[in-house]
Amino acid sequence: MENALLYIIMALGISIVVNIFLKRLGISQIIGYILTGTLIVYAFDLHHAADSHTLELLGEFGIVFLMFTIGLEISLSRMGTMKQLIFGNGLMQVGFTALAVYAISHYGFSLDSKSSLIISLAFSLSSTAVVLSYLKSSKEIYTSYGQRATGILIFQDIAVIPILILISFLTTEGDQSVADILLHTFTSAIVVVGLLFVVGKRVMTWLLHFSASSELEELFMGSVLFIVLGASLLAYYMGFTYSLGAFVAGMIIAETKYHHKVESDIAPFKDILLGTFFIVVGMKIDVLLFIDKFELIVGLFVFVLLLKTLIMYVLLRFTSKHATSLKTALALSQVGEFSFVIFAVASMGGILDADLAKFLVLIVIFSMIITPFFITKINQIVAFVTKVEPEIEEMAALANRENHLIVCGYSIVGKFVADELDKLGASYIIIDNSNKHVKRALAEGREAYLGDMSKVSILDALHVENAAGVVVTLDNIDKKRLICESVLKHTKNVNLVVKIVSLEEKQKLADLDISVIVDGKLEVATVLVKSVMSCKLKNSQRSVL
Repeated sequence: MENALLYIIMALGISIVVNIFLKRLGISQIIGYILTGTLIVYAFDLHHAADSHTLELLGEFGIVFLMFTIGLEISLSRMGTMKQLIFGNGLMQVGFTALAVYAISHYGFSLDSKSSLIISLAFSLSSTAVVLSYLKSSKEIYTSYGQRATGILIFQDIAVIPILILISFLTTEGDQSVADILLHTFTSAIVVVGLLFVVGKRVMTWLLHFSASSELEELFMGSVLFIVLGASLLAYYMGFTYSLGAFVAGMIIAETKYHHKVESDIAPFKDILLGTFFIVVGMKIDVLLFIDKFELIVGLFVFVLLLKTLIMYVLLRFTSKHATSLKTALALSQVGEFSFVIFAVASMGGILDADLAKFLVLIVIFSMIITPFFITKINQIVAFVTKVEPEIEEMAALANRENHLIVCGYSIVGKFVADELDKLGASYIIIDNSNKHVKRALAEGREAYLGDMSKVSILDALHVENAAGVVVTLDNIDKKRLICESVLKHTKNVNLVVKIVSLEEKQKLADLDISVIVDGKLEVATVLVKSVMSCKLKNSQRSVL
């Protein structure tokens, strides 16, 4: 017991130090947890503990909570609005990539059919943790390629569930054919998911309602944990993975008003247990094997990266522009963290050779280390490959935007408006007819689009009718009036705020139903008077007042 406490303390200490260091390098904390597990094993000679069933079970519940939080983000309503991006692009990407990798593994490397199937499914997935974190922080999640990448990642997250179920059946179905196993898997999954949605939805909603009404945080948290663990155990006792129940429970709660509270409350449990899972993965790493096979690992990683990029680019090219397709393909070309789960579960189930699983895990780890550095260079890579400057993004990404602010014009005043909105944490879009201004806004990490707001097609694309307000910062009075007329004709429900610099401009806009007109000169005069009235006169202790 004393030794166990010592190992736990050391794991916590090492993971904190390692992750602080890796954070400065922009490397995912997943790698920090994996390195922690490896360091502990070699520092304390705990190779025997790496195969502990208790540790593996504890780590598996990290994946359970991760799938629960993913379910919270994938509500049925959201899936409906993004069905083409999720199920169209996503299904094709996973399907064609898996087929290509399976053919190479089975016929090229002479692996058996089950091992080839596991490898193909694992390598068809990308890193949700790394890619989505980058897209959100860089605000590229709103761009065309960001929306396509997000849709495919959502499908991949959903696909993890049937993949894990398939593996569980492969380990128990003996010599049945793959076709029979797939049919059994599909039928059983429908039964479990249907049961959870029909019966579980009512139970979960009732429990959350009454625990929230008690106004006791510990009861609400207890209810959430009961739902996650209860749904997981229900799925497990019916022959499926723990993750399936948790994922469906998350989707059900996503449709309730408790969605955001549950997500914030559950985060600490998810992060701690997920860290435990990756520490267990790190404990299984063979450092000597990594050094010995380093060239082969790098070579296979590059091959997988190029293969996935090519497949995704060709598939996306039918519906997207050249640059958008290439950016999306490059963003999702790596191997994801769920591949760890697939290899670990398959290895424990005896359908994937343990030595082969260790080698494949090393490829995934190398991919996870490289991805954070690689993904930030996508725009430069695309510009270099295509020999043209980066394209201004399409406005298709704005399809579901609501309650956003639209800043028309990104010259001096427009930039100041954006700065103030950033301080307030407001959601806004920049639109400008100048290619130079738009590129400057994009370079500064802001969501900006090229277009003329006096055009009906641009107003439709910006979804002005759903916007909280439009701020017009342009200097040209004729252009300002044209834009105001178009906006007001398009919708009467938007708050229209316009900047003017003279009485003449005010008169030219007087007949329009503009919500607020801000006179630049008058506002400056007001600020000057307020400032001087609050000052003290020189050589005197008396204020101006």
